[in-house]
Amino acid sequence: MPPKISLTRYLVEQQRVDGLIPEQLRLLLEVVARACKSISQAVNKGALGGVLGTANTENVQGEIQKKLDIIANEVLIEANEWGGHLAAMASEEMDTIYVVPNRYPQGEYLLLFDPLDGSSNIDVNVSIGTIFSVLKKPEGDAGVQEKDFLQAGARQVAAGYCVYGPQTTLVLTVGDGVAMFTLDREQGSFVLTQEDVRIPEDTKEFAINMSNMRHWDAPVKRYVEECLQGTEGPRGKDFNMRWIASMVADVHRILTRGGIFMYPWDKREPDKPGKLRLMYEANPMSWLIEQAGGAATNGRQRILDIQPGKLHERVSVILGSKNEVKRVTSYHAKL
Repeated sequence: MPPKISLTRYLVEQQRVDGLIPEQLRLLLEVVARACKSISQAVNKGALGGVLGTANTENVQGEIQKKLDIIANEVLIEANEWGGHLAAMASEEMDTIYVVPNRYPQGEYLLLFDPLDGSSNIDVNVSIGTIFSVLKKPEGDAGVQEKDFLQAGARQVAAGYCVYGPQTTLVLTVGDGVAMFTLDREQGSFVLTQEDVRIPEDTKEFAINMSNMRHWDAPVKRYVEECLQGTEGPRGKDFNMRWIASMVADVHRILTRGGIFMYPWDKREPDKPGKLRLMYEANPMSWLIEQAGGAATNGRQRILDIQPGKLHERVSVILGSKNEVKRVTSYHAKL
């Protein structure tokens, strides 16, 4: 058997051999991975650790926080604030940015994260995860401000997620394809289990919350209705629907075997461009999908080209197998 390649070794080779990432970014990604291991342990204990249920508080989005939301957020902050790699962090669970305290050295990177995606699944033991994105702090800026985070997704220097399911899997890109690592619980380390992940360009699976169908815009309705018509319809093939209500789990399935994931704009809150957060969810996931040969749009433009105007900006998301995403996007263009 070939030797197991740890996450540390993989990152060292990305730094030293391929020259893809600087040392400080490598160290930052190792710290994020260690934080994910801690969150994984808390998730695995569940009721035994007293971490299930709500915390009776709301986040900046107005969503009721679960106990694990708060725990995961604190784990990521405490793990990353002292290493000297970061200037500041931003989280879906916090109103504004968290600047690294003066007592610690300040680095050149910005870390954004959704500490626990899929919170509605926590208490029913369905896969959830952590999503993260790394940006470079703009040069020449004294201190750190919220505007420093407002960079298009195409400027990310690293992105990934960790899914806490039957296995704990870390999925990562530094701009050289997508790699997957599985947590070896006996060794306590992430081990490379798949490299150069590729998404099939065509698929027979779509993921969307069908209960919202009456609120969708015409292009999304048209696409889903064509899928539902199966072999008798214009697509000439039968589709399966999947919906886990955890973006991490849905995207992980697409990276593993293809498919399309849609969380589109709908008429319930017409003034909001979508439900998912651009900075914490859509940008990192879109980069991973593109790095694996897929596509990601908001129905009209590439998600990674969107210039964010605020930290908690929302966006419509259509991502996955390239040909399916192109089809849905083309339907929007015909409006």
